[in-house]
Amino acid sequence: MPSLNASVIGSPEYAKQLGKKSGETDITFYDLKKGETVVTMVEPSRYPEKIQSLYYSVAFGEHAVLVAEKLDQYFGESLLMINACGVKEGTIVLRNYITEDQLKALRKGTVLEGYTVMEDDPMKLRDRLIALAEAPRQPQTGPGTLTVDAAFNVRGIGTVALANIKSGTIKKHDQLKVLPGDKVAEVRSIQKHDEDFESAEAGDHVGVALKGVEAEDLDRGTVLTGADLKQTSTLTAKAEVIPYFQAQLHEGSTLHLGHWLQLSLARITKMNDVGDKKPEMTITLERPLVHPVGARAVLVYIDGGRLRVAGTIQLP
Repeated sequence: MPSLNASVIGSPEYAKQLGKKSGETDITFYDLKKGETVVTMVEPSRYPEKIQSLYYSVAFGEHAVLVAEKLDQYFGESLLMINACGVKEGTIVLRNYITEDQLKALRKGTVLEGYTVMEDDPMKLRDRLIALAEAPRQPQTGPGTLTVDAAFNVRGIGTVALANIKSGTIKKHDQLKVLPGDKVAEVRSIQKHDEDFESAEAGDHVGVALKGVEAEDLDRGTVLTGADLKQTSTLTAKAEVIPYFQAQLHEGSTLHLGHWLQLSLARITKMNDVGDKKPEMTITLERPLVHPVGARAVLVYIDGGRLRVAGTIQLP
C-alpha cells in the first residue's frame, strides 16, 4: 500500500479540499485515497494560538505543503518551523496573487529553497501528492522505530496505538521497547487504514495492537522501537539560534525541545553566549528525549512573543 505523510500548513482547513477528515484534537488528520494509495495529512488546528500544534503537525510529515495565503508573522513562523524540523521535501502553494518572487528572500538559505512552487489548484495538488506516495522508496532494512500520535483501548483487542514508522520495518510478533522507560510491547497486529498487514515500513502511518503495555503508557511522542536509541536527560551543546529570534534566553529560561513527536519541557542550567547566535547551552529535560545518535532537536520558546521558534540544537 503506497503511502505518504504530509503536513498542510498556512491556511486553516485547506486540507479539507484535499481529503476526508479522519480525526481532530489540537491537530487534524485528513486522508486522501486513490485505489491502494493513501496520503495522510495533518493540519495544526490550534495554531497560531498554540505553537505546539504547529510543531506536532510539521514534525509528523515527511512532506510539507506550505500555503502562501498571507505573508504575515505566522507565515514566517511556519516557514522557520519547517526549516528547523528539516523537512526537505515540500510544496509551496501560491494564493491571493502572491508570487514566487515575493518568497525568494524568505526561502533563501532554508530547506524551502528546494520546494516545488505551484498555483492554488487542489486537484493538481492531490495528483502530485498521490504521485509522490507512489514513487519508489529506498528498501527498508533493520528494526523499526515508531512514534505514537495517539493510543486507546479497543474492546476485544486491547491496547491500540496510532503511529508513524520513522525507520526500518515492523512485523507481527516483534518485541518493541517502549521509550522513554523500560517496558516492552509485542506487536499483535498491524493495520494500515483499516486493512490488516503482516508488516509495515518507514513512511507508513499504522495502527498497531500491542500486548504488554496499556494505552495510558503511550503518550503522544512515545517511541516504540527495536533499534538502539539514546534517552537524553541532560545535554551540553552549541545551539543555532534563528537570527530573527529576539527573545533573550539565559540561565534559568524554560523552553521545549522537540524531536519526532516529542516536545519535552526543559530548562537552561548553564549558558555561554558571546553574541554570535551560537550559544553553548547546558539543558536539563523534564522527560528524557529519545533519539538516534547525532540527531537534532528544535528549540521552541512558547513565551517568545512574535517568534516562538528559537532554533535548533545538536543531540549527543
